[in-house]
Amino acid sequence: MSDMMDRMMTVLVALILAPAAAWAAPAPQKREANMPEYSKPSKEELKKKLTPEQFSVVCNAGTEPPFENAYWNNHAPGLYVDVVSGEPLFSSTEKFDSGTGWPSFTRPLEPANIVEKKDREFGMTRVEVRSKHGDSHLGHVFEDGPKDKGGLRFCINSASLRFVPVEKLEAEGYGRYRALFDKEKTEVVELAGGCFWGMQHILRKIPGVISTDVGYAGGAVENATYRNHEGHAEAVRVEYDPAKLPFERLLRWYFRMHDPTTKDRQGNDRGSSYRSAIFFHTEAQRKTAEEFIARLGKKGKWGAPIVTEVKKAGPYWKAEADHQDYLEKRPEGYTCHFLRPESVLGD
Repeated sequence: MSDMMDRMMTVLVALILAPAAAWAAPAPQKREANMPEYSKPSKEELKKKLTPEQFSVVCNAGTEPPFENAYWNNHAPGLYVDVVSGEPLFSSTEKFDSGTGWPSFTRPLEPANIVEKKDREFGMTRVEVRSKHGDSHLGHVFEDGPKDKGGLRFCINSASLRFVPVEKLEAEGYGRYRALFDKEKTEVVELAGGCFWGMQHILRKIPGVISTDVGYAGGAVENATYRNHEGHAEAVRVEYDPAKLPFERLLRWYFRMHDPTTKDRQGNDRGSSYRSAIFFHTEAQRKTAEEFIARLGKKGKWGAPIVTEVKKAGPYWKAEADHQDYLEKRPEGYTCHFLRPESVLGD
């Protein structure tokens, strides 16, 4: 009888305490060794630490101008951390070119460091994103991002961020994120096919392209510029992920965006600067390009011989800032490039 009473009392106590246990706060997670504490400095400290633009954005929910900020066109591998607290927010592995002129990411690196709030200013309803520990205004999140990455676009002010390049992660206390970048394997090629403004405008939007910039390739002039690049072709340096964009598929885009049958000319532009050329970096690229061109010569629908050069990449001189992302900044600007139908490739 005594044993039965003891068991009943045990069950009764468990039933009484169960609701409290269910609502009790979970035990705090053990922090990793050497993981820093993130906090927000005082307003006085922030005024000393931040530039006027950074202070306006971070503390007063301001917005920096598009295309005129530090990171909208940054393609280097690394982390983006809160400029105030240092807490990790976004990774370059999730950064993409949205065409808006602000850094854009498909998702945060650490969702726990992001706070979302309704923003009803300017007669519209948006979702503001702020940092958890620094309470910094970061920007907004929209539902017009890449569908294959979840459909979100975190549109973030550069002024709210500090970039930590991958080679400095260990030194700055972010070494635990190093493995994110060890997986990445990219390749580079320079493609020429007329004015580099129009070429870049199409190439940058191809799935699997990581970054693009325009410059001068294939000539002998050192430190080439727009005014002095004799012998060079206007070219686009393309960094791409071969796992997502095999080189042959990139070539299919390339041979549709320009006319590879016109020697030293593209549209209204004439001269060797506007020649069709592929400057390869690997033997695999060379072989693929030569085989693709031979196949185009037999099956393509251009109606004239292909004159595209295939040459080993030499020195490449990046063009002046005014020429980078030209049509992103000036949508009404000149271009003679457009995508032909797939049928022009003959398959």
